[in-house]
Amino acid sequence: MFADAFAFIVDPSNWSTDTGIGHRIAEHLWYSFLAVSLAAVIAIPLGLAIGHLRRGEVVLVGAVNAMRSLPTLGLLTFLVLLLGLGLLPPILALVLLAIPPLLAGAYAGIANVDPTVVDAARAMGMTEPQVLMRAEIPNALPLIIGGIRNATLQVIATATVAAYVNLGGLGRYIFDGLALYQYDRVLVGAILVAVLALILDGILALAVRASVRPRPQRAQRQRRRRRPLLRPAGRAG
Repeated sequence: MFADAFAFIVDPSNWSTDTGIGHRIAEHLWYSFLAVSLAAVIAIPLGLAIGHLRRGEVVLVGAVNAMRSLPTLGLLTFLVLLLGLGLLPPILALVLLAIPPLLAGAYAGIANVDPTVVDAARAMGMTEPQVLMRAEIPNALPLIIGGIRNATLQVIATATVAAYVNLGGLGRYIFDGLALYQYDRVLVGAILVAVLALILDGILALAVRASVRPRPQRAQRQRRRRRPLLRPAGRAG
């Protein structure tokens, strides 16, 4: 079965058609991009506001825990019965899946900013929006991007449910393989989803690392190490 799945993936003829692997990957990425983008528009501003104002934390924790407990496939079935077939039900289900990690990342990033940084910004005469934009968000970027990373991985792994309502994506191999008892095709879908998730996780991990601001003490130590050592001149004679 693994040999058949590998042979299917490396066969160039399975990449060039309208229903080939390349097209399915593009569909999968499109569904995931839509879901994460819509969830970010909702969750990140809300998390930033709650973290900055320090109000609504109890409601935030309850909402995040409740949304994480929702079964995506059951929610998708309910949305299909409510809205009918199409792109909207799976996108809504994926949006609800992506909101909790985005919301938690944005809130945790702002809440963990050093209070002395916020106090110094206010002492300089900054308004509250300026404090948020210039002081808090730059220091909270690693956790915010970390929330985007977690949400992206969850959505990439779950976007296969789009094939459950006759849409495309890599889930097409999984559902069609189960229907036709072709388990090598099911394995093809699982392998491609795993590889795609690993690639995006690596890219976002680099983004998290790039967003980390160096500490002043560490930067000062690095500058000191790079300075050439000045030796005192010897006395003549």
